[in-house]
Amino acid sequence: MSTNGDSTVRSVNRAVSILQVLARGAAGVTQIADELAIHKSTVFRLLATLEARGLVEQSVNRGEYFLGSGIAELAAGAVRRHDPNVLSRPICQDLADEVGETVNTSVRDGSDLISIDQVIGGSAVTTVNWVGQRTPLHASSAGKVFLAALPDDELTAILDGDLHRFTDHTVTDPGTLRMQLEQVREQGYGYTFDELEIGLGSIGAPIRSLRGDVVAAVSLSGPTFRVNPSTLPDLSDRVKAAAAAISERNGFPTPG
Repeated sequence: MSTNGDSTVRSVNRAVSILQVLARGAAGVTQIADELAIHKSTVFRLLATLEARGLVEQSVNRGEYFLGSGIAELAAGAVRRHDPNVLSRPICQDLADEVGETVNTSVRDGSDLISIDQVIGGSAVTTVNWVGQRTPLHASSAGKVFLAALPDDELTAILDGDLHRFTDHTVTDPGTLRMQLEQVREQGYGYTFDELEIGLGSIGAPIRSLRGDVVAAVSLSGPTFRVNPSTLPDLSDRVKAAAAAISERNGFPTPG
């Protein structure tokens, strides 16, 4: 693709991200530029174009922008589906094909994790179907992603509860879990090795909503001779990229 083509694609991506920010509520140029890490002059130029097409409008005092009536017209021509399976399945399929492992999409139900979709990679050596199964949050990579996003009062209630030990490697000490969850927040992913089952490794990352809430998680799992600390850097990058792509489809703005 030419340099001009790259610039055009980048401008389209940025314009969509601006619309996603405004979907949360009115915002000014500086606020949008700071959130998306885009220069204010670029934001102003894109807003002017979107305003000309009726997709955004300015407030009376011209200090803030909000979504315009053109957005409603576009929405009327599409049937929006919010099923996480529909949003995540193609991306999870690509991830499973890339790494050859099992990829799951999960949601939280209280102190448990429920798998709602599964894609089997070509290298998978297991026939376990995780769909519909419940797993305690503390013993799974995706579960730790959800725990890391909880308000402190909800997190404390779960950590003070019954943290079942599945193997000798299951982390059940609340203090140790809190330290792990801080790492999840910093790195953007969680992982477990031998904690739910001996020989099973897993890496999970958050799927976010328009407002940034963690509404689901994507996780990769496989035998620890393939999913282990030495392969963690590469695999975690791939899982995070998949989760980010699904989040973008779900309306979460992409910085840059």
